[in-house]
Amino acid sequence: MTSTMTKTQPESTANDPFLWLEDRNGKEALDWVHRQNVLTVAELQGDPSYQATFETALDLMTAEDNMAVGAALAGHVYNFWQDKTNALGLWRRAPVASYKTEKPEWETIIDFDQLSAKEGIKWVFGGASRLYPDFDRCLLHMSPDGGDASEMREFDIATKSFVDGGFSARASKSGFSWLDKDTVIVSAAFEESDKTQSGYPRVIKLWRRGTKLEDATLIFEGAKHDLAVGGGVEYDDDKRHILLGKTLDFFTSHSFLRLDSGENRRIPLPDDATDTAIFKGQLIFGVRSPWTTPDGTRCLPDGLYSVDFDRWIATGTFGPFETVLEPAHRVSIAGLARTQDRLFINLMDNVRGKVIACDRTANGWSLKPVALPDNGNVGISHVEHFGSSVSFSFTDFLTPSSIIWSDDNGEMLQTVKSQPARFDASPYVSEQFEARSEDGTMIPYFVVRRRDQKGPVPALLYGYGGFEVPLLPGYAGIRGKLWLDTGNAYVQANIRGGGEFGPAWHQAALKGKRQNAFDDFAAVAEDVVKRGITTAAQLGIQGGSNGGLLTGTSLTQRPELFGAVIIDVPLLDMLRYTELPPGASWVAEYGDPSKPEEAAWLGAYSPYQHVAADVVYPPVLLMTSTANDRVHPGHARKMAARLQEAGHGRTLFFEETEGGHGGRGDRRPQAAQTAMRYMFLKRALTGTA
Repeated sequence: MTSTMTKTQPESTANDPFLWLEDRNGKEALDWVHRQNVLTVAELQGDPSYQATFETALDLMTAEDNMAVGAALAGHVYNFWQDKTNALGLWRRAPVASYKTEKPEWETIIDFDQLSAKEGIKWVFGGASRLYPDFDRCLLHMSPDGGDASEMREFDIATKSFVDGGFSARASKSGFSWLDKDTVIVSAAFEESDKTQSGYPRVIKLWRRGTKLEDATLIFEGAKHDLAVGGGVEYDDDKRHILLGKTLDFFTSHSFLRLDSGENRRIPLPDDATDTAIFKGQLIFGVRSPWTTPDGTRCLPDGLYSVDFDRWIATGTFGPFETVLEPAHRVSIAGLARTQDRLFINLMDNVRGKVIACDRTANGWSLKPVALPDNGNVGISHVEHFGSSVSFSFTDFLTPSSIIWSDDNGEMLQTVKSQPARFDASPYVSEQFEARSEDGTMIPYFVVRRRDQKGPVPALLYGYGGFEVPLLPGYAGIRGKLWLDTGNAYVQANIRGGGEFGPAWHQAALKGKRQNAFDDFAAVAEDVVKRGITTAAQLGIQGGSNGGLLTGTSLTQRPELFGAVIIDVPLLDMLRYTELPPGASWVAEYGDPSKPEEAAWLGAYSPYQHVAADVVYPPVLLMTSTANDRVHPGHARKMAARLQEAGHGRTLFFEETEGGHGGRGDRRPQAAQTAMRYMFLKRALTGTA
């Protein structure tokens, strides 16, 4: 281990020759970005097949027959829609009965292209909080650049206009939700004193109509070192609960109920409680680690439990606990959702989905499976909290997504929407294999390829492996059209660190165990080669955000395994990640580089510190966004600069100037980046130009 790896944060910063690239909007940094973009665009967009690839990607992203996914509320289905005509999109709605038809009668609520043209800002829709019980008013969130920070304005849905003199606030990472028509719960992150060290809300206030935001009444606050606080209202039938939360880190939190007296009473669940819901007077929850309740009930990860919430409100003590769902091998909870009368549990069973419907009766809990298709990715698309409608999504790698609708709490099911097929899936097969990782753990992965494949073909391996996020089977028309249909294979790895098999699968790659995730990914790469699906020279890898850390580390640790590496919106300098907002929020996932013992394990793999001049690396494409306020673009910039300085001329860098972390907004830049990725893979893995 070199001295660079073991140095603490201040010392490693002093020796960083590319620190100036962390200046997000600095002239010198942006001049460098511009020069890099010119070179990358010339090479990838200059490819003879680029234009057709771009047009195909854009056509599929903006096709008028794309499936309109929506959520029902008070008789309407609300949907956000983008196509070639509506680049920034329409927020619209249709009556439920009309939505189920082939040609719904959509009513436009806001045309964001028109609004943007009028105001001279490219507004990106960020969602809306609607006012109970009529849902005719909303607190509308709009980002000026596609980042996480959003402006808030009060909007009247009936008149399709902003409320004159209504609630409004400048762009920030604050949160807003209704308490009642004249009061808003504000999770504030405006001034530095309002923010946690991660840049998220630290205080919660009540803001009365007609008063200034700065005069709002403080009702709750967290510590500077907490990740964030947040508040909102939860309804259980006609009971209104004001819930406040303090997120300590990504995996632990404290929840509070605000009583009529003004007391914020902590709900005494374990810090790592998860999958919480309030239903029929019961508080439902899961745990990330074993917990024994006050009455002796043993709660285990991947199980679900409940306790009488109404009794706790009245007495301040918990009564008997009940088991809602027993844990099972390789079955994990993907989420909970509820209509007015039924609770639904979304499960993953060996990376395949199912949904369980739960009823609360005088005798306790009654469970039964919802009659949905097997052997695919089944999810809960929407639930109507104040009604009985619920919809489910179904897809797999070769089956276009569909929406299966119910108006009676999941009893009668009807497929109401299906995404049109974007490629002929009949020549392909989707298979699940396992690879043995360095420590003997078996790592599942999926392969999609031609049934008649005779020998190795170019393959793209995708991974993530962090934050309890699972990678599930899913249909992607662009991938099918631009990758599979050109004779290639697609591989998706379910490595540790993700949420495919519950908390234990995630914790196996947490902090100092991070190397397990990298070893898992390498094991899958070796296994697909061993099976004859591809060769190392024909194998490309891709990952974004935490997945960008995965592919960046794979590049520096095992470059011989890959023929091309795509690193999207990544973390790469793990000795400085907490200095780049909001990196401090991820300490529970990765560790704290200011602590020598944790800096040691971070430095042992941090890709930026491990670029070497005497190693042969495959071609690399790094992509990020200037407006990305979740993972700082400095990571990708500095990595590209260091690779190039070390003599690795096959390093390309591209930075979009808008769109944020998830690439929200206009589809044209997204289509261009997609096309450039496929151009890069084609040129690197097949040698064709």
